[in-house]
Amino acid sequence: MHVVLVEPEIPPNTGNVARLCAATRTVLHLIEPFGFRLEDRDLRRAGMDYWEQVEWHRWRSWAEFDRHRPPETRLWLVESGGPRCYADVVYGAGDFLVFGRETAGLPRALLEQHRPQWIRIPMANPASRSLNLSNCVAIVLYEALRQRGWGGAGPGVAGPAA
Repeated sequence: MHVVLVEPEIPPNTGNVARLCAATRTVLHLIEPFGFRLEDRDLRRAGMDYWEQVEWHRWRSWAEFDRHRPPETRLWLVESGGPRCYADVVYGAGDFLVFGRETAGLPRALLEQHRPQWIRIPMANPASRSLNLSNCVAIVLYEALRQRGWGGAGPGVAGPAA
């Protein structure tokens, strides 16, 4: 699996996602521009010592990332307003889970371009604007890994209760 953060802005969120990717053996893609420096103390602290354990790639733009992505892979764009619930998708091993900026989400044009792959996380309270980025990544990634039988996630990942 792959997690893609498009223009992340908050260092602790990115650090938490890096830690999650290390724990699940998920490849992390960071697309510029960032709202922080990669040397940021908060980014390192949130990722703890997991940065050395995660396979991650830095891309200068969405276009550069998309040019290098294998053509047979699928993108799943996670953003409110999506026509499908994240739990209604059947995920593949090489899929890319794409998340946008904390303050603005993913660009509308990108969502419309990939409308069949635009998915949402439902929320019962209509007054709630959004969930934390790292929480969203965890929710969708763990559903994808659960469907795949935790393949590649290793024995440390908590599975269904016995």
